[in-house]
Amino acid sequence: MQNKQHIGSNFDDFLKEEGMLAHAEAVAIKRVIAYQLEVEMKRANVTKMEMAKKMRTSRSSLDRLLDPENASVSLLTLERAAVVLGRKLRIELA
Repeated sequence: MQNKQHIGSNFDDFLKEEGMLAHAEAVAIKRVIAYQLEVEMKRANVTKMEMAKKMRTSRSSLDRLLDPENASVSLLTLERAAVVLGRKLRIELA
């Protein structure tokens, strides 16, 4: 059996070289957050209309928050969503 070596770089290196790593990571994080919010809304039996009202925001703003492709979201909006769902927002640098 031949000893095969990995040739080239990993995918993160490729994205970094292309200037796309930060965006890809932001979208991935947003997908996780959107998923977690939807799970918590279902657990709490809160509709989108109720959630928007409790957050004191519009339904379209909540839709943007829950859109996994939309990485533009403020920390204040995330915090309000967490509070409405009885959760805490935790952000850390790794």
